[in-house]
Parts: sequence; C-alpha cells; structure tokens
Amino acid sequence: MNLDKYRFIVVEGPIGVGKTSLARRIAAETGAQALLEQPQENPFLQRFYKDSARYALPTQIFFLFQRMNQLRDLAQTDLFSAPVIADFLIDKDPIFAALTLADDELNLYHQMYDHFSQATPRPDLVIYLQATPATLAERIKRRGIQSESNISDNYLERICESYSRFFHQYESTPLLMVNAENLNPIERSEDFDLLMKRIVGMRGKREFFSRGD
Repeated sequence: MNLDKYRFIVVEGPIGVGKTSLARRIAAETGAQALLEQPQENPFLQRFYKDSARYALPTQIFFLFQRMNQLRDLAQTDLFSAPVIADFLIDKDPIFAALTLADDELNLYHQMYDHFSQATPRPDLVIYLQATPATLAERIKRRGIQSESNISDNYLERICESYSRFFHQYESTPLLMVNAENLNPIERSEDFDLLMKRIVGMRGKREFFSRGD
C-alpha cells in the first residue's frame, strides 16, 4: 500500500497496546524504514519496575537521550528518501517523567527536554492505539518479558489516564485514534488492511477508528 502522502508516521500508545508490533508490520508491508525504541538497552529499566522511586530519573534520562539520538540521526539523513515508521513520539516523553519523578528531578528533566527537543523532526501522522488497563495487563502477561513482570495495575491505570489526557489536547500533527480493544491489526490481516485503508484515506486533522467504522 502506498504511503507517499506520509513520510514520517508515529505509532503510539501505552505499554502493551501493540505499537511496536504495528510499526514493524506497517514498515514491512510498505517498505518503509522502522525507527523503534530499544528498551532492552536501558540498563535501569528492570530496576525501575522493582524500585521506581530510586531508578526513575536515570531510567527517564536514558530514554530521553536514546530517543533524541535516534531522531537526530534521522534528521541528519535524507528523511524523505523513504517513509519512516516510528513507535515513539518524543512529545509524549514528559508523560512518564510527570508520573515517576520527584519535583526537583522533574524540573531537571524538563530543562533537558526543552533544550534537546526543539530540533527533532515532526511526524506527518500520529496513530494512537487505545486499550483498557485490563487489556494491557493481559497482553503484557502473555508476552512474558521478565522486566515487565513487576508492572502494577495501578501504574497501568495511571499511564492510560495520562495518555488519554495528552492526546485529548494534542494538536501538533494529524491524529488517528484507534480502538485497539476491538481492532487487532497485528494478529488479524483483515484488521490490518482496514486500518491501512483508513490511514491512506484520512482527510481530517483528528479522526477516530474502530472495527465496524
């Protein structure tokens, strides 16, 4: 399917919703370049899930610089040589900082974020995948990643609420909100085809899509 109208697409959503799998599949099906987070490279992540108060700041700073470096490398290449599909939106990075950092740590984080985020490329489209905390918990358990085994239901609820608030106010780029409760573009090819048709046919600045639309 032709994605020429979009040169840079971001797939976003809370942990467990399937954003990385969808980004990979869109890239594979369209010949686009996949730009993916590398959480396994963060040496603090597993410790953060066990002791969030102690390891929140180094975990957050590592991810911030990792994502900034990925976007910097992208900006230094010819972004328009082929479409790019990413599984992270740098604008949402402060969501996790606000949830996990103490006030003095959060002030330090925001100084760093404001300094480095200005030069990052903007996506042409953001696809926001939504699901309930219960669905996320089930998917996280099913995929069985050891570092995620200590994620609490309370943390998932706070993440979902923060994502909802963030994207309710998000106006920086076109936004397609996808109900991932009843649409599974990863495991069902017909759902993937429906989603891709909606992406290509999107005309508004802000649209919602679920199975049956």
